[in-house]
Amino acid sequence: MDATITGFHHVKLPVSDVSRSREWYERVLGLALEIEFEEDGVVRGVALRLPHGGGGGIALREDPDHAAGLAGFDPVALLVPERDQVEQWRARLDELGVEHGGIVTGHHGGKVLVGLRDPDGLEIRLYAD
Repeated sequence: MDATITGFHHVKLPVSDVSRSREWYERVLGLALEIEFEEDGVVRGVALRLPHGGGGGIALREDPDHAAGLAGFDPVALLVPERDQVEQWRARLDELGVEHGGIVTGHHGGKVLVGLRDPDGLEIRLYAD
């Protein structure tokens, strides 16, 4: 038997305020709550699943210092199934009043929506090959 990796289980991101970030990821990206992680009766993290069986999830963990250190960094690129849907995402973000950097062409010719920042300034990219 070969040792195999078939994809990502989840990506964990530090946030300064779990409740605020959870609301943003649900409202803006359409993620859904899967699990809350409590410590001493206080929610310190959440696991959110990608919509439409997106093959993984995003965990948000309260860690203000690390969240501040990652502000402006772009550790996550979410896959959009078709190039035309990048335009739909741009329109959705405009409707929600969420700032973004517009659509550009990526290194491999794919469309990328850049400049979408979560409440802590972490940049999320939406990418279609």
